[in-house]
Amino acid sequence: MIRLDDLDLKILSVLQREGRITKVKLAEAVNLSPSPCWERLKRLEDHGVISGYHAHINPAFFARQTIVLTEIKLRQHRHCDFRQFEDYICQIPEIVECFALGGGLDYLFKVLCADVDGYQRLIDRLLCAEIGIDQYFTYIVTKKIKTSPFIPLQDTGLSR
Repeated sequence: MIRLDDLDLKILSVLQREGRITKVKLAEAVNLSPSPCWERLKRLEDHGVISGYHAHINPAFFARQTIVLTEIKLRQHRHCDFRQFEDYICQIPEIVECFALGGGLDYLFKVLCADVDGYQRLIDRLLCAEIGIDQYFTYIVTKKIKTSPFIPLQDTGLSR
């Protein structure tokens, strides 16, 4: 397990906001010389704290989108039932996030689709796939209030 100090958290905070920042500018932003900053960055990458770099693409640029949250309850609760469901769900690109839940429901997933009709076709495919769905509950997102790709790093108790 890697221990993170305040400088590591500063580096991570800057990189979350500015993933394309140069190493020299990163060093300036966190008040380090380039060589020690580069060593810290390499250590964070090597230990898997930084798992990759990517562009955040605005899905609305390509087409209108409907966001749907779906709760799923499975008929059976054996290991093989969960495995079958999860393996199938992971192959569907419209399902952009899926969470296993504790409590009364088994899964919650987020679907990005063109419209409600596209969502219903997806649900029909899931039901026909015989992957153990007992019940599902659909929630159409009418307005995004907050969405953030950033992990809160400082003053939240999340840092190690």
